[in-house]
Amino acid sequence: MQCPQCQQEHPPQAKFCLECGIRLVLTCAQCGTELPWGAKFCLACGQPVGSRDSMPSRFAAPASSPPPHLAEKILTARSDLAGERKQVTVLFADLKGSMELIESLDPEEARKLLDPALHAMMDAVHRYEGTVNQVMGDGIMALFGAPLAHEDHAVRACYAALAMQTTMQHYAEEVRRTQGLTVQMRVGLNSGEVVVRAIGNDLHMDYSAVGQTTHLAARMEQLAAPGSILLTAATLRLVEGLVRVQTLGPVPVKGLADPVEVFELVGASTLRRRLQAAVARGLSPFVGRQPEVEALHQALARAGAGQGQVVALLGEPGVGKSRLVYEFLHSHHTQGWLILESSSVSYGKAMAYLPVCDLLKAYCHIEDRDALRTVQAKVTGQILTLDEALQDTVPAVLALFEALPSDSPFLHLDPCSGDAAPWRR
Repeated sequence: MQCPQCQQEHPPQAKFCLECGIRLVLTCAQCGTELPWGAKFCLACGQPVGSRDSMPSRFAAPASSPPPHLAEKILTARSDLAGERKQVTVLFADLKGSMELIESLDPEEARKLLDPALHAMMDAVHRYEGTVNQVMGDGIMALFGAPLAHEDHAVRACYAALAMQTTMQHYAEEVRRTQGLTVQMRVGLNSGEVVVRAIGNDLHMDYSAVGQTTHLAARMEQLAAPGSILLTAATLRLVEGLVRVQTLGPVPVKGLADPVEVFELVGASTLRRRLQAAVARGLSPFVGRQPEVEALHQALARAGAGQGQVVALLGEPGVGKSRLVYEFLHSHHTQGWLILESSSVSYGKAMAYLPVCDLLKAYCHIEDRDALRTVQAKVTGQILTLDEALQDTVPAVLALFEALPSDSPFLHLDPCSGDAAPWRR
């Protein structure tokens, strides 16, 4: 059997291409049976199959088109993308045992069961500005870092996978309660180099992997146990310190001569920035920047005298702005000061009030594991301590937290268990 995308030859039983990772099976629109590429009739029910694109639209998978704000960025950049090499993180996600799950269901009922799961997967990808470039009958393939380049593509992919997992846990519980069925998702991640081959006017993406990048991501998905997320050492190197993983050790991978180090992604850490991760590992000595340090100390002295101050640091990426702020905040000059830190992150653009909520959580000493009553008590007490006249603002402050996505993996995960925070359930 030949891959329709890259023409790689495969044995008849192959389901994914060893070279480019594309799915090599069709799904009968009538009964859901998996069929090899090129099949004209279903071997189970005898109905005409045709190509994947010719299936009746009422049985088709949800469209993978990105939301408008991403589509505009892609269309703007597409003229520069043909043939370009990019470092990306590839994500594969699917429902484990979907054929057994829908074998007794009417096609319309099967679609009603699978479509919400696919939408949940795609929504998580788009939230972190990834691109869904393939939608299979029970899963998706997505890229982070192409066509939109992101230096933190691996972090975005991990957070998207965790968001998928949280949403799918809620959906699976609903399906179990209403239909008595078990829905389980598995995810695989790998990072490496790909080449952009073409982008059409309909925003359909066609990517070809260089080496084993896509193939290994697909293998991670296939190796993952239901409900788990597996990633390779290549991805872990890019997110180390920002996520929590469990080491599974070297695992034999079909098609590769040597075993691959595999890790299970179990949650987000309390760190979000690379500097924080570097601090945890240990920093090199801080030298220089004396004029800037002195300016900060002068502003601190004026603030201590009752004159409020605002300091803006401007500079090219990588010149040391974050390190300067870190050293200033941890110097002896700030001892005895109340220090509240908040930051904007590139992948938080779709989450309103993210830095504000960060600041409020720090000021009110809110922990992710706090129960709803505890949060209400902390917010109320802290605000009324400032001024009892601010009592009417308490409901608005609490409402800010509700504006954040309930499946946000870096805001609402218990650092110990990885569960969603009780006050968001």
